[in-house]
Amino acid sequence: MTEVAERLHAIVHGYVQGVGFRAFAAWEGRRLGLDGMVRNRPDGTVEVIAEGERRRLEEFLSALERGPGEAEVQRVEANWGAVRGGGTGFQISF
Repeated sequence: MTEVAERLHAIVHGYVQGVGFRAFAAWEGRRLGLDGMVRNRPDGTVEVIAEGERRRLEEFLSALERGPGEAEVQRVEANWGAVRGGGTGFQISF
């Protein structure tokens, strides 16, 4: 049985800018075969959009909650939705 693809939209709060969080998220996304992007937001949070199989997205979300070694993740707001498509891998957006 094939898993249905889903979309994860996450906002990561805490000390998450300037600590390699975007590179970490992009590496994890690529490792898991997800499509999506990660970017810093002006308010100091990091925004992540990812699409793929639910089990891979849940693994990805766990990684976001952990973050790279220098980060201090306080919380992750996660919203689930339908795939919008058009993805070509996982990118860092500037």
